[in-house]
Amino acid sequence: MKIIERYLLLMFSLLAISSCADDDADAGVMLDADKIEISAVGGVKQLKVDIADSWIASTDDAWITVSPANGAGAVMCEFKIDSALTVEPRSGVVRIQNLRTMKSYDVSVEQEGFPYTIELYDNSFDVESYLAADKRYFDVAVRANVEFDVNIPEDVEWLKCDDYKLVLNRGMRPRQTKLRFHWDINTMAAERLAEITFSPRKGVEASRSDVLSIKQEAAEPIIPDTRSGDSIALLAIARNLDVMAQWDASQPMTMWNNVVLWDESMEGCTEQNVGRVKSAQFMLFSTNEELPFEVRYLTAAEELYFFGNANTFLKNLELGEDICELTQLRRLTVGGYGLVSLPESLKNLKNLEYLNVCANNFQRVPDVLTKRNFPVLRSLVMNANQRSSVYDLSNTVKTSLGGFIDEEKFPVDLIKWDLDTLVLSVNYLQGKLPDFEDDDTVPVYTQQDIERADTLPQFLVDNRIKKVMPNTKRFAINFNRLSGELPKWLLYHPALDWWLPYSLVFSQEGRAQDGTQAGFDNEPSSLKYYYEIYTSKEPWAIPSVEE
Repeated sequence: MKIIERYLLLMFSLLAISSCADDDADAGVMLDADKIEISAVGGVKQLKVDIADSWIASTDDAWITVSPANGAGAVMCEFKIDSALTVEPRSGVVRIQNLRTMKSYDVSVEQEGFPYTIELYDNSFDVESYLAADKRYFDVAVRANVEFDVNIPEDVEWLKCDDYKLVLNRGMRPRQTKLRFHWDINTMAAERLAEITFSPRKGVEASRSDVLSIKQEAAEPIIPDTRSGDSIALLAIARNLDVMAQWDASQPMTMWNNVVLWDESMEGCTEQNVGRVKSAQFMLFSTNEELPFEVRYLTAAEELYFFGNANTFLKNLELGEDICELTQLRRLTVGGYGLVSLPESLKNLKNLEYLNVCANNFQRVPDVLTKRNFPVLRSLVMNANQRSSVYDLSNTVKTSLGGFIDEEKFPVDLIKWDLDTLVLSVNYLQGKLPDFEDDDTVPVYTQQDIERADTLPQFLVDNRIKKVMPNTKRFAINFNRLSGELPKWLLYHPALDWWLPYSLVFSQEGRAQDGTQAGFDNEPSSLKYYYEIYTSKEPWAIPSVEE
């Protein structure tokens, strides 16, 4: 019995000692907190771990790092928490374990998620009324964690935004991107204001979406219909075109090269126009835009000349609407500019007598060029519209060649127009010249025509030659891709010898898109036949093909 009693006493003593040891261990554990809360941006939180024995800290959450991760006794630990990846909050646990007793203590970590946000680093911009085209932009830094749309009001046509790239491959934490805005010249003598908003594309609510405010200064005022207004307009046009040799603003307009002012002695001069611009030339410039808006102020000009844009063959430019307001214009040249079309409003220039749009990039003859739209036009020059020279059109992959290459046949209406001058040389016109034999709208020469002009031969009437372009003094279609038969109206035209046919009419080159070799099948070897009919004419010393 005594042995059993002693054994029980020993067991109770051991249990008491063990219980005291555990109580001592628990009593030696101290943590500043059992929970850490932090914002979505992450950061570092400190927590004091005080355990008498050796201990180790661990976690299964990769976004949490504890340093130091082990120790003995009292240690100040840093809990490093990464930036959040989503808009949802997340939770984690750090376990601190006593290496002697193997007992563990948990510290929970709670992190907020990122709300959807679109933030601007700078939400206000002021821009000038004018800068060179390659400088008319500004960049806006945006911080966002959601794809967004840039909302420019419909009435703010002077502002455009490029596409942007926002990389969110590491979650929904905000990332910085750049927006590039392009602005147009302000043509008004008043400030322009715009407010740009941003909206998430995912159909979610943004906790923050800044507004971008833009203010553009007013244009320099130009007083219409005045001499001073003309001078400011000329200087502005030259500046906007980046003309190589610009006028000296300190000198009077009377000393400016290539500018003619109205004088009382000039025919058609009115009292209101005296001293104003009658004609002006702009040459050798570099622009990627339509004609400057200031051209609209040259309301007394009868002739304007623009020629020589840099790298013309690379450009696809519009003429613009402003010049179409100058209804007093009689002569207009816009050559070597890079035009690909003409506006319908060009028909407002009802007084236009001469139009030269050579050396541009037209794929087709502009629809606006009709006799109805320009009732007094007498000269139309549209030569050398080739972007590049291609001899064989059937053996090229290029399609944007200019030169009226998209015309399916020769532009018949231009011939029916009966202009004094029609120049279509050095283009890509293809097919046959129209003979009009079955076209009842084209008359034939009559006996009355012969009686009115004693130089016309009876041959024209007897052979029912079509009366095509009877008043045309200059006709040039050389170096196109034309082929087939030369029509009788051309071979026996009263002005054929004046047209220098072997240089400016008959000469063709290359192959058409269907592979047809350019050149006329019935090209005469000389004009001997012609002078045998037009006996009153003196033969020109023009070399024949045989010579």
